[in-house]
Amino acid sequence: MYFRKYPFLFILSFVLSTLLCIHSDVYAQPSKISKESVDFLSRTGQAMAEIAEAVKPGIVNVSTTKTEKIAGTQMDPMFDDPFFRRFFGDRFRHPETPHERKSMSLGSGVIVSQDGYILTNTHVVKDADNIKVTLSDKREFTGKVIGNDPKTEISVIKIDAKELPLITIGDSDKLRVGDVVLAVGSPFGLSQTITMGIVSGLGRNIGVADYEDFIQTDAAINPGNSGGALVNAKGELVGINTAIFSTSGGYQGIGFSIPSNLAKTVMKSLIEKGKVIRGWFGVSIQAITPELARQFQLKKDYGTLVADVVEGSPAEKAGVKRGDVIIEFDGKELNEPFQLRNMVAGIQPGETREIKIIREGEAMTLKVTIGELPVETERTPTDYENALKGVEVQNLTPEIYRQLNLPAKMRGVVVTNIESDSPAEATLMPGDIIIEIDRKAVTNTDDYKNIASQIKTDKILTVLVYRKGSTLFVTVGGK
Repeated sequence: MYFRKYPFLFILSFVLSTLLCIHSDVYAQPSKISKESVDFLSRTGQAMAEIAEAVKPGIVNVSTTKTEKIAGTQMDPMFDDPFFRRFFGDRFRHPETPHERKSMSLGSGVIVSQDGYILTNTHVVKDADNIKVTLSDKREFTGKVIGNDPKTEISVIKIDAKELPLITIGDSDKLRVGDVVLAVGSPFGLSQTITMGIVSGLGRNIGVADYEDFIQTDAAINPGNSGGALVNAKGELVGINTAIFSTSGGYQGIGFSIPSNLAKTVMKSLIEKGKVIRGWFGVSIQAITPELARQFQLKKDYGTLVADVVEGSPAEKAGVKRGDVIIEFDGKELNEPFQLRNMVAGIQPGETREIKIIREGEAMTLKVTIGELPVETERTPTDYENALKGVEVQNLTPEIYRQLNLPAKMRGVVVTNIESDSPAEATLMPGDIIIEIDRKAVTNTDDYKNIASQIKTDKILTVLVYRKGSTLFVTVGGK
């Protein structure tokens, strides 16, 4: 009756009931998920679970303790007050005296042999007094350092155990950007933690080690993950987790891992020889910019420019000259200087390789016999009772020539450290190249020791140094 008299009420009622039905369906009925989607996600989850189950037993927790020397500080004279000493004794009377403290740190490691060899990062175990390795089954062992290689951040430790679960080392050269990877380790001490991501980039050089070819990933890496594993979809080790890019100290989506091929080479050398034997080419190199590419008549900005050639080096013997652009090494195209450095370092001394260069617009091929990278000499004594007290120096090596961009004909010793109480602290600085001391030439550490050992206690020295591209005289000693 009302609907006949007021037809709009009928229309309004119909609309409201329809909306109520729709609203009821939305909230009462769950959205339907297709069988295909469920199957796909189930298979993906199953695959990740299988990889995690396979690799977790091969990851260990590495905890270390080390002794650190803490410099003392001058405290308030009140600590010498007899009333204060009555209650607290003499423990606060000489706070300026250096003291020691124990510190602890956590990291991760990867079992790579059934008889107990473990890969980890150098910064995890360096200078450790004690190393405790905890397996996935909670067994604990004492770890022994077999060798450290700070130039790559790789260390090898060993535990006394047999028939251990291990992770197979894969071929990191086969990785592609976009590949799915899992990071396994002990972030913040949380053992056997798995995170998933992809390979975000390859061949990264971030400046934390001398030889770098990092894998970049967005798999979550946090403090404590260092030394842990980056594995591929086959559960193979493709990287050793090493560093993160972060403004907060925690995960921000950018982590870096050392490629397994590099880690494998370093590990083999440390185990078999107790040190890393690296190849040496003997050139100072720099990146090619678009401007340099035009100046050196290159069709594109690729290769690496030879800025200098070390006298008597394998490169000089092969005929390499300053201004050459090396575009290929051993058949592989070069785009960045670090690529050449890494390739050469991985070659055994005595082996011959072909290089392709561009010289004055013309391409040519040369053969070079790789030498052995000279070992850095031991640092000099610092206990002289004169103006050079506390000054630590070492011989110039090819790596130092490269790092400090030194002229090829430069001779001297490099200052590596100056102790806080040294008379030279005010005028010398680490990185200085000492060329002369009181007009006496210094070409190596033997010269330096001979001169330094004969200097009188109160003598003020005139030292010729090379610093940041300039040569200058400085006075050392005196008030």
